[in-house]
Amino acid sequence: MKPLRIRQWMVIGMLIVLILPQLFYEIPGLFDKYVLENAKFSRQQEAINSLMREVGEADVIRWRNPDWQAEIEKKTAASDSGIVLLDASGREIYRSVPSRSESTAQRELSVMDQGQLRGKALFYAPKQRSELATAFALFAGVFAILFIGFQMARVVVKPLEAMGHAARRIASGDLEFQLPDSTVKEVADVRDAFQVMGTSLRESLIRQSELEAERRFFISSIAHDLRTPLFALRGFLTRLESGANPEKAARYTAICSKKAEQLERLVSDLFSYGQMSSLEQLLRLKPLDIGELFEDITADYLPLAWDKEIKLTYEAPAENIVIQGDAHLLRRAIGNLIDNALHYSPASSNLMIRLRREESRAHFTVEDTGPGIPEQQLPHIFDAFYRGDDSRNLEYGGSGLGLTIARRIVRAHYGDLVAENRSQGGSVFTGWIG
Repeated sequence: MKPLRIRQWMVIGMLIVLILPQLFYEIPGLFDKYVLENAKFSRQQEAINSLMREVGEADVIRWRNPDWQAEIEKKTAASDSGIVLLDASGREIYRSVPSRSESTAQRELSVMDQGQLRGKALFYAPKQRSELATAFALFAGVFAILFIGFQMARVVVKPLEAMGHAARRIASGDLEFQLPDSTVKEVADVRDAFQVMGTSLRESLIRQSELEAERRFFISSIAHDLRTPLFALRGFLTRLESGANPEKAARYTAICSKKAEQLERLVSDLFSYGQMSSLEQLLRLKPLDIGELFEDITADYLPLAWDKEIKLTYEAPAENIVIQGDAHLLRRAIGNLIDNALHYSPASSNLMIRLRREESRAHFTVEDTGPGIPEQQLPHIFDAFYRGDDSRNLEYGGSGLGLTIARRIVRAHYGDLVAENRSQGGSVFTGWIG
């Protein structure tokens, strides 16, 4: 049922109060008169008919006779009916109309003599009195008032009380509430707005709780990741200060330089991850030849692959693929995938990068022949700060954010990034960009 405005409900209520009692008052009389045709009504009509015959048979001169009038008065009183006698000019000769009679004449009798009007008689029937009709009207009035009161309590008072109770629960921190429906439009609108507000507050608190948990984890991860290279730097610097022979000093200096690079890489990843929350604001989409971008990225990593004795190969598409993309962010995402593969691949292994068109999308893979990813780690490798125990080593010292950043960038380009292990060994990262 479509909700009605409160003014419409008020009009309906007033009509019910006004019409229902009157209707219930009239129904018994109409039922008696037109359905039952009870004996009382028949007797009243018979008395009027008898009175009409007696008046019609009497001479108009007799109408003025007091004795005759007294007899007529007795008969009208006995039947609760009334009579008015008029002369030819319309002047009243006699009147006997009890207050209990109808106000309008029910019958009329004209007395004619040789075509001339000598007099006129008006007959009044008794009013149809019904105690049952009065009782029905009172019952209908009380019922109408109680019904309207019940409906107002159900569709107005109850929802408003529920909203007040919900507001107190919200103030105490309890956001789990359900408000009753209402067929009053204004109340329904307020209820819907209140329900939406409660849902939004619940979602906001849940999100705030998740962000708080992520913040704590973020801080603990930063502390853990920064502590390892810092402790190593501090230890080797202390040894250098205490004096070491030139050979050891050179080795300690090289180790300190590597730890400084790890710290720089960690800070860079953390900074990039912090920007991911506003990635949509950083994104600058322009027409981009994705094949040329992949070729440039592969060329940048070739020296690192040669140093690790890894064969890095790029398989270009058969045709140019132009997409709407941000070259800087995509370079970062693909670079993270290649860098991750190079660090986990042993010497003399292969790293293959492929790019092709698939319908209207650019489809790419980064496939290595290294040890692969442990099955229990596959569902989590794109989670922020997640790293398997094997990857937490001094050689790599990463932040656990590289793959998270890569996937977020790819998804911001209306694509996705997934990982799986090759059946013949190694892992393959598959992505597409819309």
